[in-house]
Amino acid sequence: MISSKQSTHKREAGLPVSNGVNFEWGKKTYVMGIVNVTPDSFSGDGVIPRTTLGVSKGSPWIEAAVQIGVQMEKEGADILDVGGESTRPGSTPVSLEDELARVIPVIQRLAKEVTIPISVDTYKADVARQAIEAGASIINDVWGGRMDPVILAIAAKTGMPIILMHNRSKPANAAQSERLGGRYIGVEYKDLMGEIKTELQEQIEVALAAGITKEHIIIDPGIGFGKTVEQNLQIVKHLDALLDIGCPILVGPSRKSFVGYTLDLPSSERLEGTLAAVTLCIQKGADIVRVHDVLEVKRAAILADAVVR
Repeated sequence: MISSKQSTHKREAGLPVSNGVNFEWGKKTYVMGIVNVTPDSFSGDGVIPRTTLGVSKGSPWIEAAVQIGVQMEKEGADILDVGGESTRPGSTPVSLEDELARVIPVIQRLAKEVTIPISVDTYKADVARQAIEAGASIINDVWGGRMDPVILAIAAKTGMPIILMHNRSKPANAAQSERLGGRYIGVEYKDLMGEIKTELQEQIEVALAAGITKEHIIIDPGIGFGKTVEQNLQIVKHLDALLDIGCPILVGPSRKSFVGYTLDLPSSERLEGTLAAVTLCIQKGADIVRVHDVLEVKRAAILADAVVR
């Protein structure tokens, strides 16, 4: 069971997760550690070498990914998010077979090594299904069920929580910088937070129609997904506009391009900017922060919670 209360805005209660973990929305900020089982993560932390062609059983990167997850739990992570496909601007899509070969063995191992819930970062229904069978207990869909709607049926059937992200990413809007990486340009909103809120509510309605209960839905405004640098800064500033939707809010500002372009720093030097963004998001009502640097963010979150909550 998960009880919920954040300020005067009610969160849905009763979100079950694995290993008997009880989340209490509004009582603290939960830290989700990112385990990138990829060769092309924008942050440079993917465990598969960029020169690797394909995947193989028993590959050393499986052990590397598992050890990252184990270490993140020691550092205070409340959830681990395992993903096998980069979603950075301009990234190359991964086949179903390759994504399964990347994430399933890692989730299987982590399920035996850690005591915290494991989330699978995928928009593919088959990956979500096999990940749940392997030990995952949360689905994190960056397309919010719009790319592969069958994923909603899987969440409903298994009773697993699902994270619905707002996403307007289009390859035509992606721009690259050798030093600072990819970002989105030329994306237009007439009412940024109003449109994000409306589209998230539409995604929630589709999820409810598929049989998912509202207490199993977490929302994500999609920082970095089809938004310009300035728009991402506005999401951080006005995140509380999403509170009255009534679902827990996850944000993922970690090492993102809006941090890098604001500070003129590459992904390897964005820790301080990430900490600032995380703290501001907590002040505005974030319930979960998805990050690469668990130890530092956990400390910042504890202090922010001591003030905000």
